[in-house]
Amino acid sequence: MACVIIRNVSYNYEELRAAFFEIIETLASNKIKFGDKVLIKPNMLSAAKPEDAVLTHPLVIRAAVEYVLHKGARPQVSDSPAIGSFDRIAKVNGIKEALADLDVACRPFKNTVKVGIGKPYGNIDIARDAVEADVIINLPKLKTHSQMLLTLSVKNMFGCIVGFEKSHWHMRAGVDTIGFARLLIAIHQAVKPTVSILDAILGLEGEGPGKRGKPRKIGVLMGSCDSFALDTAVCKMLGINPDKAPILKAATENNLIPDYEIDGVLPIFDNFQLPGRQAIVFGPRFLHNFLRKHTLSLPVCDDNLCELCGKCWTICPAQAIGPLAHNIEFNYTKCIRCYCCIEVCPYAALHSRESMGSKIMRKFIDKFS
Repeated sequence: MACVIIRNVSYNYEELRAAFFEIIETLASNKIKFGDKVLIKPNMLSAAKPEDAVLTHPLVIRAAVEYVLHKGARPQVSDSPAIGSFDRIAKVNGIKEALADLDVACRPFKNTVKVGIGKPYGNIDIARDAVEADVIINLPKLKTHSQMLLTLSVKNMFGCIVGFEKSHWHMRAGVDTIGFARLLIAIHQAVKPTVSILDAILGLEGEGPGKRGKPRKIGVLMGSCDSFALDTAVCKMLGINPDKAPILKAATENNLIPDYEIDGVLPIFDNFQLPGRQAIVFGPRFLHNFLRKHTLSLPVCDDNLCELCGKCWTICPAQAIGPLAHNIEFNYTKCIRCYCCIEVCPYAALHSRESMGSKIMRKFIDKFS
């Protein structure tokens, strides 16, 4: 049976460090040996300040580095941001300052190796540093996600796909959210973090996982050696049916969610704000992609906030966004509803809006149900 540990904590470093050390010592003390190469994988989506709750807090990362050094191992902090410079993100979020006096390598993923992750994906490129690490400490952030509902432990390992290769996989999955969820699970299983410790001290609700989301005090660190158990426990804490989260729905289909026990007190938040409405999918399987495309929420832009910085059309895997004189234009025929544009917008100008097809379908269902 898996164990999920929960500790009430704030960002007071003395308190946070003690809680972090207790969690990881309980879960992984015998898994980190002297001289091991230990990869610490935070969530470093894009440049944001700690109070924005978009990235793993720098003090949580520091606690992980201190623990690895305490064990006589060699820590490395790495990620592959969705867009922007790793060094700038580390500076803006305070990671560089938090780690300045510690003996730790802090660098982006660059080199890759081919790893077989099973059908239908075959061999894919994954960060060499992740594949060759002796131990991986996964440090996700509790955030909502416009496509996957939540971004937690399993999805955080998608950062081991380097650079714009992420966009390739978004494009390949298209509007099939369950198909993309299966890919995320396959990547997680190939990399297989040793332990996951979730920064849920300050979470992000609403239109996450970028700056459109709203910080929300949760006040806990949560850890487990099983990412699926941890993510399922988070759903319980937030009052969410795990089947509403595509990753956990796909994991359930493949019997990947274990029985688990809780060590600590699991707080309950029954009013946690989730992203916009999900797709309406029913009937024969061959209709599902059509229904997803026409009932998923659409990305839209608040022209008063948009600065035409170009990050949205740079990252768009479908090339469905283009600049006009004073705003941006979406080609919804090409759009695959991955919401990468919402993730990376530094001005919170992009958000999702229910599509006309979704509104019509809901009225139809309400009338005949």
